Formats: sequence, C-alpha cells, structure tokens
Amino acid sequence: MILFPNAKINIGLFVIRRREDGFHDLETVLWPVGIRDILEIVPSGKGMEKCELVVTGNAVDCPPERNLVVRAYRLLSGDHPLPSVSARLHKAIPFGAGLGGGSSDAAFMLRGLNELFGLGLSLDELEVYASRLGSDCAFFVRDEPVFACGRGEVMTPVRLSLEGYKLAIVKPGCGVSTAEAYKGIVPGPAAVDLRRLGEVPVSEWRGKVENDFEKTIVPLVPEIGEIKEGLYAAGAVYACMTGSGSSVFALFEGKVPDLAGMFPEYFVWMEK
Repeated sequence: MILFPNAKINIGLFVIRRREDGFHDLETVLWPVGIRDILEIVPSGKGMEKCELVVTGNAVDCPPERNLVVRAYRLLSGDHPLPSVSARLHKAIPFGAGLGGGSSDAAFMLRGLNELFGLGLSLDELEVYASRLGSDCAFFVRDEPVFACGRGEVMTPVRLSLEGYKLAIVKPGCGVSTAEAYKGIVPGPAAVDLRRLGEVPVSEWRGKVENDFEKTIVPLVPEIGEIKEGLYAAGAVYACMTGSGSSVFALFEGKVPDLAGMFPEYFVWMEK
C-alpha cells in the first residue's frame, strides 16, 4: 500500500490559555496543503507486531524506531494484534517547518493499517488514536479544513473558500522546535473569531488574522520576518507564519511570482 501524507497550514493561531496539564489551549484554522510525503506499507511476513521503517528524503530529527510512523503502528497494535510490516517513508515535507509532516505521516499510517488489515475502525475511532500521538495528528484523519481548539484536537468544520487565490510556502534553512516556540508566549483572548473567518475577506486578514508564535519566534529567527515582508512586497494579499514555524505561507491573487528566484537558498513550494 502506498499513501501520500500531506502537509497543513495554520490560518491564524491564537494561544488562549495555559492549562493545568501543562499544555495550552489554542484557536486556529487548519487547512490541508498539497506538499506530500510518500509512505509505503508492506506486510513483512516476519511474525507479529513489528514495524521496520526506512526513511529517505529530507532529514528528520529522530531515529526510525522513534518516528511517529512506528509509534502509530505500536499504538494500534496494542489494541489490535497486527502482522509485522516494513514501511518506507520518503520525506518531502520539511522538518521543523510548522507544516505537520510528522503528524500527517502518523495519521496516514493509522489509516493505512486500518485499511490494509481490515480493522474496521471508524474515522471517529481513528481520530482518538491519532490524538494520542500528537495535538494535530487527528486533523489528518479526515484531512478537511477545520476550526481547531483545545490542544488542537477539538475540531469543527469551517466555512471558508480560497477560490481565486494561489498558495505559496517559503521555509528558511533553520527549523523551530515547538518547545522553543512556547518560551515567552503570553496567552490571551483571540483577536479574531476564526470560526467565522469565511465571513472576512482575505484582503482584510493582514494585521488581524495573526499567529501568536511570531511574537516570540521572529526575534529569534529574523529570516521569518524577512520572508514575510518579502512576500508582501512581491504582491501577496496575505502572509503568515504557520504553526510554530519556521515556514511562512502567502496567498496571491492570480499568478504567483518567481519565489524560487527570490529565495534561492530556501525551500519554496508553489501551488499549481
């Protein structure tokens, strides 16, 4: 079985409060994006409940045995005895980018195992498993635009159209850890009700639909601010850092300029 785990962006991200369990309550809109990894899952014939993983492509920050793909297999096999599998993961989604690549890989692994071995788990049940692996893993089970709150695992469909806009993403050479992003963050009320984001024209998002993490991350990684201003200078209607960084996405009306030429040293993806 071959699957293509996709990335996501956060359109607006507000850190509302710190919880007693040490996590934070957030409000954000999660939007699926067409940058995709490649995940192959093959029964290995080596007995039961073992997952061997080979990772190629972009570098990741952990050994294969700690990868979220393997952790997803172990989580599911704890309740549903699974045959051993060999998995190959080719990384196209950059690491430390705020694009949810690892979370997507894990969710697609759960989806793939469910289908491959006929476990019969519903989407609701898969979301419960996915949420145990990471705050935004559950989003990739249905992979549809949502308003997310809580730790990011409480999701409701959102009415929002980006028809007429082209999406572009630029990531500097450095990444940002989630733990680093939370240092110095000051929680507070959301500046915009993101549940009603579809009622606000995209042309009015700038300066309103913001990412709270920019306040702490941009001083540490000034390239992020430079990319954002460069995208606006190139004609973007809206630009913002996604997740806890370090990628910045932008929406353009009509043709997207030559961003690869503007940012030759960075990862650049442009919607076709």
